[in-house]
Amino acid sequence: MIFEKTGIVPSDTHLVARTAAHCPPVLVPDYLEKTYWWAYTHPNAVRVFERQWLVNLILWGNFSRLRDLALQEMGHIIEGQVLQVACVYGNLTEHLVRRLGPKAHLNVIDVAPVQIKNLHQKLTDKRQVSILQQDASNLSFDNASHDAVLVFFLLHEMPVEVRRKTIAEALRVTKPGGKVIFVDYHKPVARSPFRYIMVPILSTLEPYAMDLWNNQIVDWLPDDGQFGQIEKQTYFGGLYQKVVITR
Repeated sequence: MIFEKTGIVPSDTHLVARTAAHCPPVLVPDYLEKTYWWAYTHPNAVRVFERQWLVNLILWGNFSRLRDLALQEMGHIIEGQVLQVACVYGNLTEHLVRRLGPKAHLNVIDVAPVQIKNLHQKLTDKRQVSILQQDASNLSFDNASHDAVLVFFLLHEMPVEVRRKTIAEALRVTKPGGKVIFVDYHKPVARSPFRYIMVPILSTLEPYAMDLWNNQIVDWLPDDGQFGQIEKQTYFGGLYQKVVITR
């Protein structure tokens, strides 16, 4: 399924590059501390959730498939500057690093210090990797500085305004012709049992996730942006989606 959306060129206000001098200190957002302390910000969260079998179970056995679908969008050998927005439990980053070409570089950002520490400990080869504490909704990278940006199961954890800013920032730092890849939850088809199983789970543990059921990711794209092709595919009876935006 393919969508296309065009618009005017972003105004100068949105083209101001973010630098360390222009960005406020990086703080863990209140919503993250209040809603997801048990999963991301508390030190015990890493000890509980950093297990490959567990992250695979949480995604009903689909972690590896969704990981590989995301990485395939960047190619068997990944070149250029790549950004992974937020650390991810499981081996996504390790597999991404293995695909890096000899001159490629990966930036991984996260707002939570415990997640930064965990990724440092998890990665054995960091020669082509920078792990940085940044807020996804206010990145400090220059405009058009990355060839590909990956946002893997992050949007469903964000309030709508933070989600809008995060999408806008991912697009801002992507070069013309580059890709922004989103993988996240989606509303399953009516015949899928997960359409009913997941509602109480997400409503209880992931209070912002139902937005991904009731809206399209394209609904949160900035109005003043210009995009090329936008592709969307769904998987596992529609429970998961991959949306790829080419700048």
